[in-house]
Amino acid sequence: MNTQLQDPFSFRDLFKVEQIYSFVTALSLLGVSYILEHFANAYEIEYSLRPTSTHVGDILLDNIPVINLNFLIIEGALFSLVFVTLFIIFRRPRYLLFTLKTLALFIAVRAVFISLTHVGIYPDAVGPSLGFFDGIYFYLNLQTGFFFSGHTGMPFLIALIFWKDFPIRVVLLSLSFIFAVAVLFAHIHYSIDVFAAPFMAYGIFKMAQHFFPRDYKLTLSH
Repeated sequence: MNTQLQDPFSFRDLFKVEQIYSFVTALSLLGVSYILEHFANAYEIEYSLRPTSTHVGDILLDNIPVINLNFLIIEGALFSLVFVTLFIIFRRPRYLLFTLKTLALFIAVRAVFISLTHVGIYPDAVGPSLGFFDGIYFYLNLQTGFFFSGHTGMPFLIALIFWKDFPIRVVLLSLSFIFAVAVLFAHIHYSIDVFAAPFMAYGIFKMAQHFFPRDYKLTLSH
């Protein structure tokens, strides 16, 4: 019998005395991390307009065609984000605290790397258009910044959080692979951004285990 279906922990438990402080902290960390990412992306965009910002060669991108896969990169990413969020809230609420804090750490670490790395956009890269979802995607800063790939790293990171749940792990690892292929063919990431993302995600996951042991333990208590 599936023990997940009998899990007594619900979303309402996050508002109890023993969890509410951690929940507020998680939301605060996520807000701070997004502010860091916003300024890192703004700086990266400003720097990319300088004459010294030029693209570099990439053995993989140099040998694959440019394909517009925005339906995966934009709509696919947004719908996946919404679906995973709702799934955790309604089906795996005990994972929410650790997931939020780990994502905040992921976004903050990536913001630091974005601010340190300045290479030009690869020629013929496919950017967002002017559609509704494109606007949301651009507003959330999901397009700017190269190292490391958020499309590849974020689903891989969540797969690590749900590693013992085989079906969820397979879905998230598949999403990570699909997004990796999509951003490479769209030429919006260099290959090093994509191939480094799983290693960065694993390092961030281990950091989160160290920094947030109580929240991680909660994911193991059923």
